[in-house]
Amino acid sequence: MDNPTRSERSRSTAIQAALVIITRDGPGALTFDALARESGISKGGLLHQFRTKSGILKALLEYQREYFENFARHYAANQGASAQHPALLSQIAVARESINQPHSLARAVLAALVEDPNLLDALREADSEKIDKIRAEAADPELAVLRLAAARGLAFYALLGLLPLPEAQLDRLFERLLDDDRWHSTEEAAGGAVTTSTTSNARTRC
Repeated sequence: MDNPTRSERSRSTAIQAALVIITRDGPGALTFDALARESGISKGGLLHQFRTKSGILKALLEYQREYFENFARHYAANQGASAQHPALLSQIAVARESINQPHSLARAVLAALVEDPNLLDALREADSEKIDKIRAEAADPELAVLRLAAARGLAFYALLGLLPLPEAQLDRLFERLLDDDRWHSTEEAAGGAVTTSTTSNARTRC
């Protein structure tokens, strides 16, 4: 086994172990000693890989970000060219998928907030680009952002154990958020309202 492969495998093992610790014991429990015990990697090896706790969290966030970006791409590709809102639907699907993951990005985000909020800067920038795409493809950009916010709210509350809903009902709520046909009439109404308002303003100016 060559060194790069060994290094990548140990890094992945450490990241998975970090997610286990955060999920089971909370963000404050993530230390190099705890990570060494959980991963089976020596503390010296972990320090060589990550240098600091912030380095662990940065690697953890990047690992999770890559996973969900790949998931979103595959989801959008499976929707085909006929999908009305591919960017929106893929991000709602990501929110639902995060609940199904045993160690989710949401917990990594919470850990980063506890340790160093600046670690989330790259995540914020990437998310801003996603929202720009979602707004650009929508007839009603505000409704699109509202659907995304609802999906993410459900996901975060569920992951924190604060959502008193059975799994079947939660899944139905996500299905409604993913169903463009259910929102089509609302989008059309919003589009009509914008057109009417624009026409009215033009007449007033005349």
